[in-house]
Amino acid sequence: MKIAVIGAGGVGGAFGAALAKSGADVTFVARGAHLKAMRDNGLKIVGGRGETHIVPPQATDNPASIGPVDFVMF
Repeated sequence: MKIAVIGAGGVGGAFGAALAKSGADVTFVARGAHLKAMRDNGLKIVGGRGETHIVPPQATDNPASIGPVDFVMF
């Protein structure tokens, strides 16, 4: 399943990371410093259910570059 996550903050990042960890093809849409941090350091989620670190995450600031997807998460 190909998924685009628009807004990779606290909610989108956590759900998107869980989906990516389970094997889904997830691309995160982010901008500016957040996108740079994700590209440089990966996407790391730390919470009550443990830690998930996606390195490197598929991330872009151009949603059109993702192409067709099965699911879009806003």
